[in-house]
Amino acid sequence: MPSLIDIRRRIRSVKNTQQITKAMKMVAAAKLRRAQDRVINARPYSKMLFATLAEVVSAAKSHEEAAQNPLLEVREEKRIALIVLTSDRGLAGAFNSNVLKTAMQFMLDRPGCEFVIEAVGRKARDFFTRREMRLSGEHVGIIEKARYADAARIAAPIVERYAQGEVDAVYIIGNEFKSVISQKLTTVKLLPVQVPEEAETASFIFEQPLAELLAGLLPRYVGTILNQAMLESAASEHAARMTAMEAASTNALEVIEKLTLNMNRVRQASITREIIEVVSGAEAQ
Repeated sequence: MPSLIDIRRRIRSVKNTQQITKAMKMVAAAKLRRAQDRVINARPYSKMLFATLAEVVSAAKSHEEAAQNPLLEVREEKRIALIVLTSDRGLAGAFNSNVLKTAMQFMLDRPGCEFVIEAVGRKARDFFTRREMRLSGEHVGIIEKARYADAARIAAPIVERYAQGEVDAVYIIGNEFKSVISQKLTTVKLLPVQVPEEAETASFIFEQPLAELLAGLLPRYVGTILNQAMLESAASEHAARMTAMEAASTNALEVIEKLTLNMNRVRQASITREIIEVVSGAEAQ
């Protein structure tokens, strides 16, 4: 049976850990508020850009030159670029492991395909590096403060590789932010750019030639979707960390209560034993 000193030392250690988890929960909550605002503010722009793109693509169907944009070309998927979004730090529950499991399952479901991986986040980079998998790029330290400039910088070489026919499809695997307690794993097809088949005839009058308009609009759309995915992933990370730290603090409290009860029992047993020794000594005299 552990001594009182050992139990007190363990209680003190758990209390220190609990203070850390509570502090991390508060930090995650503060960061989550800012990240959530960024996600909500960015969503309308992404939706409007997609609606505009759908109008332009719909109008371009009757223009042979515009319709031949390489980013709209659908090919058999033999070489796939996979953009995997994780965090740079852990202590976020199953946030990173779920993304990485989904990425591995995605590859297992497509035997015979060749994959190149764009790792966004330290956890993704380390995971695929340990498995000696081919990385086309690694980006650390940008996911928490995701900006369009960062997304455009990542998207540019990917767009170029697709346009040159080096890859046949590009997918993003990450988390979509739903609420503080809910994040949805998503697999989004980034390239070729897909627009609804039932898109209505364009109601805009275009001053630029449609081919030039698409050439500028499609890369911007790819960068915007990637930026939106990074914002969603950052907000989901903070929400997952906040939930994980709250659960850790609750578990620490339960451990402290159990240790305190055990300490009281040990102390009571020690007092009882000392009383018995005193009484036995008095009777012996």
